[in-house]
Amino acid sequence: IKYFIIKKREIFYMKSAYLILILLISFVLSSFQFTYGQKNEQQPFYNMSNKQIDSLLKEISKKPWTITQKMDYYSRRFLGTPYNFSCVGDGPYAIMEPYPLVNFKETNCMSFCEHVLALSISDYWDTFFDNLQNIRYKDGLIGMRTRNHYTMADWLPQNHWLLHDVTRQVGGAFTKKITRTISHRRFFAEKGIKDMTDVLPDRTLTIDYIPLDKLDEVENNLKVGDVCAIIDGRFDNIFSAHMLMIMENKGEKVVRESTTRGMTTFDTPYRQWVKMMQTKYKDKYLGLAIMRVHDELNTPGRIIKPWDIPRLKKQFGKRK
Repeated sequence: IKYFIIKKREIFYMKSAYLILILLISFVLSSFQFTYGQKNEQQPFYNMSNKQIDSLLKEISKKPWTITQKMDYYSRRFLGTPYNFSCVGDGPYAIMEPYPLVNFKETNCMSFCEHVLALSISDYWDTFFDNLQNIRYKDGLIGMRTRNHYTMADWLPQNHWLLHDVTRQVGGAFTKKITRTISHRRFFAEKGIKDMTDVLPDRTLTIDYIPLDKLDEVENNLKVGDVCAIIDGRFDNIFSAHMLMIMENKGEKVVRESTTRGMTTFDTPYRQWVKMMQTKYKDKYLGLAIMRVHDELNTPGRIIKPWDIPRLKKQFGKRK
């Protein structure tokens, strides 16, 4: 009898030890996953691998955040990213600009906005990649001729499924108009391209902008996630000289941009930025055009799949 009692005790202790071991292993694994997740959340994109970014996309897509809330989050992860005008191109097989189609190690003003928008509507790497190409190219078709080179003439019209022009809504009575002719043929010729097959014809367009000297008066009309184009005052063949985003830091509106001014990606308090523009750059720029994610899309947890885009183009077609 004593033998059986001892054996039962041994079995009980062995089971208890086994259970404790399993609990200990589970705790260690969960701690590792938590630490890894925390490490992921703290890293800037330029220090992350594509696989880590994929994991981050899956994690953030489950949060009940709007698209513009995710834009604020993802754009922060670019802070400190080096500026490079040629950071992206049409991929390694392109003839003219064989630079990467995706680049988190370096960025420029337009690429910064495009990557942030694509991240903010995606739930894993593949949808991000395809969404990015749909933002950068007409119908997502990769190539020099189909790339959305001009912000106001190409980029915004081709992305009317995601954004719309709210310049007049933001600027109100301060809003002004400007008309210019955009020439892809001239643009391509300057790049040394002689074959003009499938190159868009010249287009004369009129857009709205808010003058530099009125930007301090419209601050309250701007929203987090607004994408802005600085309208050039020197040349008559382009509208946008630079792109940036309006975000928030500790309750204060900031301009978040990647620019040659510092050769990096950084925040500037909105009022400080406006004052700088009104003094140092008043002879260079005219003002801002403002673009905003559609309210109908800017809902908690919203994800846009690449195959949703044709339907959204029809839905928002009248806002081109």
